[in-house]
Amino acid sequence: MKKIVIIVVVILAVAGIVALTIVRAQSGYTKVLTGKVVRANLVAVVSGTGQIKPKTYVNVGATAFGRITHLYVKEGDHVKKGQVLATVESIQPEANVDAQKAAIDAAKTDISSYIAAEKTAEANVEHSKADLEQKKLDYDRYTALYAEKLVSKADFDAKKAAYDTDVATLNQSNAALVQAKAQTDSARGHLGTQVATLRFNEDALNKTVSVAPFDALVTNLPVREGETVVVGIQNAEGSTLMTLADMSIITAEVKVDETDIVNVSLGQEADVSVDALPGKVFKGHVTEVGDQALLRSTGVATSQSTSGTEEAKDFKVVVTLDRAYDELKPGLSSTAKITTASKPNTLSIPIQALTMRPPEPSTEKAHVEPVSASKAAAADAEKVQGVFVMRPDKNGKLRAHFVPITTGITGSTDIEVTNGLKEGDDIVTGTYRILRNLKDDSLVKRDTTPPTVNKEDSDSSSSS
Repeated sequence: MKKIVIIVVVILAVAGIVALTIVRAQSGYTKVLTGKVVRANLVAVVSGTGQIKPKTYVNVGATAFGRITHLYVKEGDHVKKGQVLATVESIQPEANVDAQKAAIDAAKTDISSYIAAEKTAEANVEHSKADLEQKKLDYDRYTALYAEKLVSKADFDAKKAAYDTDVATLNQSNAALVQAKAQTDSARGHLGTQVATLRFNEDALNKTVSVAPFDALVTNLPVREGETVVVGIQNAEGSTLMTLADMSIITAEVKVDETDIVNVSLGQEADVSVDALPGKVFKGHVTEVGDQALLRSTGVATSQSTSGTEEAKDFKVVVTLDRAYDELKPGLSSTAKITTASKPNTLSIPIQALTMRPPEPSTEKAHVEPVSASKAAAADAEKVQGVFVMRPDKNGKLRAHFVPITTGITGSTDIEVTNGLKEGDDIVTGTYRILRNLKDDSLVKRDTTPPTVNKEDSDSSSSS
């Protein structure tokens, strides 16, 4: 029993010595997470959320007042250009068209009678010309005979009277012909008016039938058969029959945060995902970038808002998909990941390794001055971004040295380094709490144990 106690005491003593040695060896060290500067393919992505929308859609409005007699489609149907969609009661327009056609037929009959009268008048003119010619010959002959005293004055006067009568008759026939032609022209004019009225009535009749203006999908059908529709303002209740969407060109209309919109431009590639279709990615390109900021709370453009409240803003971005997809429906929630920049085989570091430090103090301002709020803000603005690079000192101990760097594009987890580091450099990557308080030239030691997750260390911000 005594031997067992002695052995236990010896073991405890040895353990204590080992522990003391380890504690002393590690005193003054800061355990840090480390990484290396590596080359990688970086892709900068800006995300926005919104919904699927067709590039072209129309609200088919009522063009005639009346009761809907037939609806030939239902919501979700695909329709072809020119296909009949709905009809409105058309008794009165049809009656107007029939009456006008009858009036046109009557007008054509009148024209035919006037043309016949015109022919009669022309025949009368010819007959009057022939009579006048005969009477003129008789008159000329009797004039010569009367000059030679071979006929009586009574006979001569009779021939002259007959000639004058035929002259008047010819004039009368010519006037009758002119009148007949005028009546024919007037009848033709009335016929033209009747034809124009028929076109008006036929147009009114055609407006009782709604047809598809293009190949489309019926996305909204707010009316039912038997309801009465009116011709009114667009989107007013009772004036819209249905909404048609041209699904041959599909877009994702998303909102992008104001801090990211400066990196978005036309033509950039984008991957669109839809909540209702998990696992599927639809390729597209940016085709529109909004110029006006939209208030996030209301969606109203800042130029139209009367409120002076400062709040987060978004910008509208339209991504047009490279081709149509039958499974996509208007209104589906979507997310667009827009590739704003890419750098192949470039130096990069984990984003969490990046930290901020104040510039080196100037020797000319070594004396202590009171710090005002404005000076503190100015100091924050002058902070230098960089990373802590681990290098051994002359005794072989690792020390963390703050190295200012310049950065380029930012990927999902890494950021490009354009100056200040070289490939293979050992850098401190965490944790955030350690990086925030780490001093230049501090003794460090690699922490190989998995870090515990806490709110402060998982903070995406690495400003310190």
